[in-house]
Amino acid sequence: MINVTDRAVQAIRDCLAAESKSPADACLRVAVKGGGCSGLMYQLSIDTVQGDSDEVIANGEVRIVVDRKSKLFLHGLTLDYTTGLNGKGFVFSNPNAKATCGCGESFTV
Repeated sequence: MINVTDRAVQAIRDCLAAESKSPADACLRVAVKGGGCSGLMYQLSIDTVQGDSDEVIANGEVRIVVDRKSKLFLHGLTLDYTTGLNGKGFVFSNPNAKATCGCGESFTV
């Protein structure tokens, strides 16, 4: 459902270790929320709670959790991490996005 690059796995692992008191229980929650110029925004958070309708994507030592509603917008997404000249951070390549805003923070389907 979600493809995660090796660079993103390492960045997630680093974030979980830095932010969580119990990294073994922690996971990265990827969600889509309303907002931004184009109507939808990605939201990343560290979570230790898993809902009954959440889908868990295990990638080695890293678990990614996606709620049912967000799953509709994230099918086929590739999550990468960059440290380029424009800064460092997660990069979302979403085949479902029909348009993005100028700053790249939001999208529409």
